Amino acid sequence: METLIPIINRLQEVFLTLGAEIIQLPQIVVVGSQSSGKSSVLESLVGRDFLPRGSGIVTRRPLVLQLVNVPPLEERRKQDNGIKAEEWAIFLHCKNQIFTDFTEIRKEIEEETDRSTNNKGISPEPIYLKIYSPNVLSLTLVDLPGITKVPVGDQPEDIETQVQEMILTHISNPNSLILCVSPANSDLATSDALKLAREVDPDGRRTLLVVSKLDLMDAGTDALEVLLGRVIPVRLGIIGVVNRSQHDLNTQKSLCDSGKDEQAFLQRHYPSLASRCGSYYLARTLSRLLMHHIRDCLPELKTRVTVLTAQYQSRLNGYGQPVEDHSSTLLQIVTKFATDYCNTIEGTARYIQTTELCGGARICYIFHETFGRTLQSIDPLGGLTELDILTAIRNATGPRPALFVPEVSFELLVKKQMKRLEEPSMRCVELVHEELQRIIQHCSAYSTQELLRFPKLHDSIVEVVTSLLRKRLPITNEMVHNLVAIELAYINTKHPDFTDAAQVSASVNSQQVLKLSLSLSLSLQEQCSSCANNISSQVDAGDTGKRWKNDKISLEDRGPVPGFGSPTKAVNLLDTAVPASRKLSAREQRDCEVIQRLINCYFLIVRKSIQDSVPKTVMHFLVNYVKEHLQSELVGQLYKQALLQELLIESQETAQQRTEVAQMLEALKKASNIISEIRETHLW
Repeated sequence: METLIPIINRLQEVFLTLGAEIIQLPQIVVVGSQSSGKSSVLESLVGRDFLPRGSGIVTRRPLVLQLVNVPPLEERRKQDNGIKAEEWAIFLHCKNQIFTDFTEIRKEIEEETDRSTNNKGISPEPIYLKIYSPNVLSLTLVDLPGITKVPVGDQPEDIETQVQEMILTHISNPNSLILCVSPANSDLATSDALKLAREVDPDGRRTLLVVSKLDLMDAGTDALEVLLGRVIPVRLGIIGVVNRSQHDLNTQKSLCDSGKDEQAFLQRHYPSLASRCGSYYLARTLSRLLMHHIRDCLPELKTRVTVLTAQYQSRLNGYGQPVEDHSSTLLQIVTKFATDYCNTIEGTARYIQTTELCGGARICYIFHETFGRTLQSIDPLGGLTELDILTAIRNATGPRPALFVPEVSFELLVKKQMKRLEEPSMRCVELVHEELQRIIQHCSAYSTQELLRFPKLHDSIVEVVTSLLRKRLPITNEMVHNLVAIELAYINTKHPDFTDAAQVSASVNSQQVLKLSLSLSLSLQEQCSSCANNISSQVDAGDTGKRWKNDKISLEDRGPVPGFGSPTKAVNLLDTAVPASRKLSAREQRDCEVIQRLINCYFLIVRKSIQDSVPKTVMHFLVNYVKEHLQSELVGQLYKQALLQELLIESQETAQQRTEVAQMLEALKKASNIISEIRETHLW
């Protein structure tokens, strides 16, 4: 069990040299209000005066104090071992310097504190001090600034908050023991140290209370009830101590004499508790509690070190090794990028996104969903009115009335409609080009992590691929434009799927004849019904003669028909406005319907062709071309002897991170070796 504390000290040294606290090691954290006697308690554990003293906050940085028990000097001399001093100390920030004068230790603590704090402020950066002595028990303690309420002098206004946050940071470590120091001449119920300890350790499993200044209580009072735990129970115990007074400090009374006076005071005032109080008992209790706490934390500590070792090894592998062969490294990175780029298009990439479509899947969506649905939504007759069609027919016949629907009018109108297919086709090319650009960023961020080590190479690869895509874009656009131009160049009315104009005309005529016959039949039925009613209402022929006579008079009274010899006013037809819409004659309706059917039929044929040929053109001239020529383009542009050194310059951030990770990995391996030295028998 005694070997556990030195092992924890060694582990602490391993990690503290890196300035990192990724492992929460078991330690004792000393917490108390300002002037509660914390410094006196710590000095009594060491048996030496070495801590700064004064008014206000003297401890302004955490002091990590490692006490190491060593054999006496005489015994070490026999072994011819090491330093020729009874007691000595070493600071981590000046590791090569050995301090044997404890006055110099106090001075170095003050100077090191002032180096990182200004205007009596505090700093979370700890000072590490290791004291070797035959008069101490092996312990690891952390002395924190005293809790204060009011800023003094040049202290910041939020000094209370800063101190409390620092204390909570240390005592929140579940592997730490909390040593609360509270003076006996104050109400324990208002102890700030106990209050903070209760916040992080409500069950009190990690808290030990030290009641200081037992000799300063008012006359007629004592701390017996407090020490027995009847006022506020503390699970790990309550230990009373007697601190040195200011008079003792001024007269430089030794700690040895102070210890004797402390025992005498306890025997005189607390005889039943004298054996369980005092600085010496406190040191033995702390050593025992710390060893048992280390034993309980050790299994979890081993697991934590093992897990972190695996994590940092994986991170180090991700950063790669320093470049030795520039040519080989460049070819490997370029080949891997080209492979990942092509795999992303094919859907076989190692890193597949689950939040959105990417690569080939998105290109497929563009072809069959975005582009396909856009074409399907185009109305073959959109933007064409019957009057537009009739105007085109008349313009195609010239001054002569047309006996048949002119073919020129059909070609004119169908070409106008077919041109509407060009815009969505060009937009399809643009969307695929944008997706190929996005794949570059996808590969840079996910697939080729090693590429991020070399910013210039990364930027150069992005530039080469972007340039290749930029070159292929106008070629692809031109080919897609030509697809529509080819369809416009020749209207193939003999296409197998195109309905013949004569058939359409016959079909329209038959439908109109059918409609006309039906209309005449209904009209005859109405006339017969009307005649039957008239005959039944007339009794003799005289009445009939009168009726015809009246009808003749009625016709004569209507006057001449305008335009046929009647004296009407002359009309200038050129001044008459063309009606925006009017009722078409039967023949005009027939001609319009024939053209509409022909346009609809031929437009669907061309749309189907464009919907099939545009994706094929984009794949051939853009996507497949880039896949086939990407690697050769990258090698041709980047694999040049003059560029190798420049392109493979590693970023400072990556180099620094690799160094830090390598150091941390080395520390974790050392920690693993140190922990493995502990045998199972040492734990019990």
